Amino acid sequence: MRVIESDIADEQGMLGRSLYQQYVSGQSDTIKLVLNGEDPNEIARELHYLSYVSRARAELLASLKRNLADLEKLTGETRRKSTELHALQAEETVQMRRLEKEKEQRQQIYAKVSDDIDNNRKQLSTLKRDEERLSQLIERLAREAAARKSTRTPGKRITNHALPNADTGSGAFRQLRGKLRLPVIGELTNRFGGQRQDSGLSWKGLFIASKPGRDVKAVASGRVVYADWLRGFGNLLIMDHGDGYMSLYGNNESLLKQVGAEIRSGDTIAATGNSGGNPDSGLYFELRFQGKPFDPLPWVTLK
Repeated sequence: MRVIESDIADEQGMLGRSLYQQYVSGQSDTIKLVLNGEDPNEIARELHYLSYVSRARAELLASLKRNLADLEKLTGETRRKSTELHALQAEETVQMRRLEKEKEQRQQIYAKVSDDIDNNRKQLSTLKRDEERLSQLIERLAREAAARKSTRTPGKRITNHALPNADTGSGAFRQLRGKLRLPVIGELTNRFGGQRQDSGLSWKGLFIASKPGRDVKAVASGRVVYADWLRGFGNLLIMDHGDGYMSLYGNNESLLKQVGAEIRSGDTIAATGNSGGNPDSGLYFELRFQGKPFDPLPWVTLK
């Protein structure tokens, strides 16, 4: 485009000088030659020369027109390209803003995920400590129960080895397998062995969702060996049924029996709630043999 503009400037200069010279002379060169009355041969040569000048001037004008047309075309093309460039720049700006917004949103998501991971780790650590605390409590209660019967049978220490088989137990409670009733009316939302949400740990008992304040019944006769609040399990009541069997009732709104109370099967011992930190109201229920949890469902009838 600069080359064309330079050519146009040159051509306009040449054409301007030519027209100026013609204006100064006042008459066309051809008329002057005829009127001067010079030799015809000389006139013929001059006319031939002037024809070259005239053709050159015509070619100069034609070239100038072409260059002006090309310049106009290039100018239009430049405007179009400029418009496209501005549109692309505007689109790029919009895209950059969108990408920056998405980046910010991703960073917020990453931060939230990181916080969730940290919270889950803390929750997992808390759940593990709660379970360890309960296991230690059960072990202590088992030792105390064994000490009470030490005059008849030597106490059996609870270990952390393989899970004892509750089916091999003896005595009155063993005979109740498949005959127990669930301690509260409600919906069974978590089962023994199922994974606890966002923790990787498994349920050691059942969670029965139920309205607050519903009666919690003892599944069998026995003696209350624990009735107090325990972190992670809320208001917790534990019954000893003899021969190494225990039942646990947690997350209660209130406890209606005290340690040492002798309980018969079907007695009301607590009222449902959510004192264990569970957002849902209901009862957390476990059965244990020799301090180890086992699946209560084969031991209950849902009729």
